[in-house]
Amino acid sequence: MLLRFMVFAMLALGLGGFGTVAFLSTRQPAKLQITRAAPPPPVQHMILAAATPLRAGTLLKPGDLRTVAVTSVPAGGQDDTGANRSSLIGAMIRRSLETNAPLLAVDVLRPGDHGFLAAVLEPGECAASVGVDAVSGNAGLIWPGDHVDLVLTQELQTPGLPENHHVAAETVLSDVRVIAIDELLARGVAPAEPAAGLQRTVTLEVTPDQARRIAVATRLGRLSLAVRAAEQTLASARPVPVRTVWAGDVSPALDRARPAPRKGAVLHLYNGTADGKEFRF
Repeated sequence: MLLRFMVFAMLALGLGGFGTVAFLSTRQPAKLQITRAAPPPPVQHMILAAATPLRAGTLLKPGDLRTVAVTSVPAGGQDDTGANRSSLIGAMIRRSLETNAPLLAVDVLRPGDHGFLAAVLEPGECAASVGVDAVSGNAGLIWPGDHVDLVLTQELQTPGLPENHHVAAETVLSDVRVIAIDELLARGVAPAEPAAGLQRTVTLEVTPDQARRIAVATRLGRLSLAVRAAEQTLASARPVPVRTVWAGDVSPALDRARPAPRKGAVLHLYNGTADGKEFRF
């Protein structure tokens, strides 16, 4: 009896071990989890591009430039640095550009480059320079490409001229384009901080007749610039009538201070006993 029980126990143990081995052999091995590091993001370069659509022949202003990020710098692309931005102010666009188009070296012609004036000037126009101080030149608010009026202010010392006519202002030229300022024409870079009272040179695009008017105006008095609105239409080809603004038009006090007119002298002439004659001067 004991022998039979031992036989059955051995069979049970054998069957149990066989079942365990069979169960383990049918299970799928666990997959090895491998964690891979994410690839590094591509290196981005910040380059200068067009902030708005630009037409060929446009003279660049600070608002025409923006920064765009690219993974590779195109040939001729320019990094967004202070020096590159300054060198592009006043440069001329050779071809039309869409918004965010990179400003390539071949797309711009900088002031000081060979042929810059010839490319900027319209046929029949010439370049004339005007000396203005920082105040009359709108304190650095005028950029190449702006349209301005040239105003002459002069003091008149003519004897007998009324007090309210001793100072006069006139518009010498109307709606002319600025093509360069200071060293922008020579070096492509404006001075960082012009000294107080320093004369600034503004180069204008004018006709030969207007250039002669500027030459005379510089000898008569002080010249200043007035910026015109961007939406304002270009001046007509017909000459614009010049209106003189006198000191009395600006300051009514000068009119009130004008001395009263003197009464004319009266001369009585008598010839003997005849009635005298009266003469008024």
